[in-house]
Amino acid sequence: MLAKQYHPDNKKTGNIDKFKIINKAHRVLSIPEKRAAYDVTYEEKKIHQWQAISGMSSVEGYEEDSHSRRCLLSILYINCRESPSNPGIGLWHLGKMLGWPENVMEFHFWYLKGKDYIKRDENGQIAITVTGVDKIEQDGLVLGKDLLLPESTEESHRLKLIKDDPVNQSDN
Repeated sequence: MLAKQYHPDNKKTGNIDKFKIINKAHRVLSIPEKRAAYDVTYEEKKIHQWQAISGMSSVEGYEEDSHSRRCLLSILYINCRESPSNPGIGLWHLGKMLGWPENVMEFHFWYLKGKDYIKRDENGQIAITVTGVDKIEQDGLVLGKDLLLPESTEESHRLKLIKDDPVNQSDN
């Protein structure tokens, strides 16, 4: 699909540089051993990234629950932005990413589903809803400190970074 989209013969969306990158990736990932190595490395990095996001706060009580739900919605929001045609993430995979016990996951899913912030897609995966997108855009994404957005973009002014969240200032 991407090869067709960026093929130099495509008058509307052709892009030779992106086409070359896609072809190189396809050649490498067509070799089963290299694909398996890539999948393991990618999975480890992704899980590490989400665990860093979910474990950044040491707030107590109900604020911790609120922060946890913001982390979860942030992951689903980012996943939807990265892949709008396939925005869902499996429950087991989310649990592994976040490192939460099953009862904690169940509670947060119960709450977020009841508020219509998340839903199960046709494949049984968890995805953010339009209401969930509105909520996370209102409250701000939880981002790792190494994922700072450029200050000059309009989007960076709308998103609140976790380091600026007053809830997390109590330990500093």
